[in-house]
Amino acid sequence: MRRTTTARAVVATATALVLSLSLAACSGDGGSDDSPSADASASANAAVAADKAALAKVKIEGEAGKEPTVTLPSTPFNVTTFVAHLVEDGTGDELTDGQIMSVQMLMLNGTDGSKMGSTYDTETPQRIKVGQTSIAELDTELKGAHVGARVLVALSSGENNTQVYAMEVVDAVDGADPASLPTRAEGEAVAPAAGLPAVTLGEDGAPSIAPVGGDAPTTLVTQPLITGTGKTVEENDFVTVKYTGWLWDGTQFDSAWEKGEPFEFQVGAGAVIQGWDTGVQGQTVGSQVLLVVPPDQGYGDQAQGSIPAGSTLVFVVDILDAR
Repeated sequence: MRRTTTARAVVATATALVLSLSLAACSGDGGSDDSPSADASASANAAVAADKAALAKVKIEGEAGKEPTVTLPSTPFNVTTFVAHLVEDGTGDELTDGQIMSVQMLMLNGTDGSKMGSTYDTETPQRIKVGQTSIAELDTELKGAHVGARVLVALSSGENNTQVYAMEVVDAVDGADPASLPTRAEGEAVAPAAGLPAVTLGEDGAPSIAPVGGDAPTTLVTQPLITGTGKTVEENDFVTVKYTGWLWDGTQFDSAWEKGEPFEFQVGAGAVIQGWDTGVQGQTVGSQVLLVVPPDQGYGDQAQGSIPAGSTLVFVVDILDAR
């Protein structure tokens, strides 16, 4: 089972709240086109302003780079939505959209101020894209900020259920520049094991397969076809790939090659199926990998678009970048 980190928890919770609020706004009998009243809008704005004012009273103290002491103005501490507040800017380089920032976090329970989790404990910052955190308020607070910035986020998932996150940006590196990426895997060819779908490449590097008969493997198969000489892919890396996917019988269901652009995801963040998160780790940039993904590491017993429930999936993945 995948570990849920503090950073992923705040993003996942915020995303779920955004979705639930959006669904609520779209619900109803559909028989009215009335806009929200000016009074309701003013009331909502006042509530957000009050939440921001409350969050600004939270104190962060301590040496940069070490777990801070966070003091709530009172307990229980509650907000009505989710808000962010830049406590202090850093003195490092300016953050720019698309960069990958490393963030240390301390999470507190708003009910009593107790510690709920901390990345400082493991000395492993979480990595998040600048301007793409899934929390618009956080993106706004960090716009124009610098490495070293400290920011607070508070979010509510119900009455008397507020979490407070004290975040510190400890580093930032540029994301991948699509224009500078290679267009295909390049490296030393590897002879695959017998019994796997045969892969052939077009002139541009786009793969196709010849399926094999018999039962599909019941465990994940990771078969390098080309071994690159670049960085080794690790958990939390942002990886850029090109890929094509097929069912075990050779029916194609997706291809980044046909879409005309690569695909980026964060390894281990749960953004892709487990077979991908597991299969690309330990591979090197420049490599091409054949993945045979059993249902328990794919979509399980749930149909996904044109993919039937219980499907074994076959992918050829070109790893173009990792950082």
